[in-house]
Amino acid sequence: MAAFAGAKLESIFHSNATAVAASSPLSTHFQIKPPHRRTQRAANVVRCDSSSSSSSSSDVVVSSNASSLSALQQLKTSAADRYTKEKSSIIVIGLSIHTTPVEIREKLAIPEAEWPRAIKELCALNHIEEAAVLCTCNRMEIYVVALSQHRGVKEVTEWMSKTGGIPVSEISDHRFLLYNTDATRHIFQVSAGLESLVLGEGQILAQVKQVAKVSQGVAGFGRNISGLFKHAIMVGKRVRTETRIAEGAVSVSSAAVELALMKLPQSAHSTARCLLIGAGKMGKLVIKHLVSKGCTRIVVVNRSVEKVDALREEFKDIEIIYKPVGDMMTCAGEADVIFTSTSSETPLFLKENVVDLPPVGPDVGGKRLFIDISVPRNVGSCVNEVDNTRAYNVDDLKEVVAANREDRLRKAMEAEAIIAEELKVFEAWRDSLETVPTIRKLRAYAERIRSSDLEKCLQKMGDNANNNAKKAVEALSRGIVNKLLHGPLQHLRYDGTDDRTLDETLENMHALNRMFNLETEVSLLEEKIRAKVEQQK
Repeated sequence: MAAFAGAKLESIFHSNATAVAASSPLSTHFQIKPPHRRTQRAANVVRCDSSSSSSSSSDVVVSSNASSLSALQQLKTSAADRYTKEKSSIIVIGLSIHTTPVEIREKLAIPEAEWPRAIKELCALNHIEEAAVLCTCNRMEIYVVALSQHRGVKEVTEWMSKTGGIPVSEISDHRFLLYNTDATRHIFQVSAGLESLVLGEGQILAQVKQVAKVSQGVAGFGRNISGLFKHAIMVGKRVRTETRIAEGAVSVSSAAVELALMKLPQSAHSTARCLLIGAGKMGKLVIKHLVSKGCTRIVVVNRSVEKVDALREEFKDIEIIYKPVGDMMTCAGEADVIFTSTSSETPLFLKENVVDLPPVGPDVGGKRLFIDISVPRNVGSCVNEVDNTRAYNVDDLKEVVAANREDRLRKAMEAEAIIAEELKVFEAWRDSLETVPTIRKLRAYAERIRSSDLEKCLQKMGDNANNNAKKAVEALSRGIVNKLLHGPLQHLRYDGTDDRTLDETLENMHALNRMFNLETEVSLLEEKIRAKVEQQK
């Protein structure tokens, strides 16, 4: 409610300024605490000026009135301009594999089913208007449209701390913050695969699509954020089509298979006994890449047999053996390489679970490999304490992507050029949204006049006028209004495709606001604050 202070206190300042100035020192006039430090500093300056002044009493009164008006103006700008003259910011608060260890990411991970709830909770925060959650095994990123950058970041970080049970200071040590253009460029790069562990991998684009799909229809997934993600999806598709950056690139699942092959002797690539725990999307990709490397048999542990049957239908050239969850430890004792990809919130394998498993043979290197691509992790790091056992998680996949970087980096440069183009298009679209309230209010203003005068005209025509005549008059009134509005509305639309600059468009907007007294900025402020108040009820 502080944002209303400037407008609501105006009458108080005007009505009391003279009386207070004549009856008390200027310091008394400022006993009401102003809601912003800038106003407080202004008050201090007035005190210093008045204490050192030797002017007459009338001079003091004049000075008081002038100072009051100056302080009022500062109060209004500090309270209201924060939300009206500065456009709401797009912010990303992120934790990625590049900046944050998996131990922290897994605590903050939000399952897909809870994304709508998270969006609603984020938008209930005082300074957050819109939100989206992008959560994968490599990243946890929250995108918001915030009324205030500083307060928005603070509120979201505190929310993350509360939901993940991690101190704010620890999150702050690992997070990255990006604003507006940088935030937009980042999601475009993410969608294009430029921020992935494996440059150009295609799975992230599907994950960005899933964010848009799951969030569609959720109140807080508003016009700015939904537009951002839709554009990011388009950018991801364009980059892959025009640069073919995905060629030769691998997903996390493929990187897991590559890592296993790196750790196995060459002779064991097609003979190692493989176990897959979890038959979801990631598990399916593991099988796909195992098949491409020559694997002909794999055991799959899953809660139900239906998904495994579907895998058998898809991969008919490989023997897929189903085992229930109850047989998991027995199957692990018979496997050389174990891939885990489940949504379990607790580890499936700890030191005590694997210490008594039978050893593997020297033909596979003498070490049982656990390749865990789940977040939260399915395999505890303590497993590495067991002799002849080695566990790897998503953070260990970095060594898989050391080869073939030169070609991918060249394609990445081409992708960045595409992103730069699309960035201008998106920002032009978002800038154009500033004029939407003026367009809406101008149309409403014209419609009120048209409807009122049409009603008067129809009354004068009386009951003798037939319906066709009435319809003709109404159509005439609409046509006149539309033709009169066509020119002004054309000059309010900005998409970056013509010679008109954004500054010219905004000048047109302010001119129309003044001419027709539309007061767009004030109403925007009221709409934003009232919306936040309603959310708090």
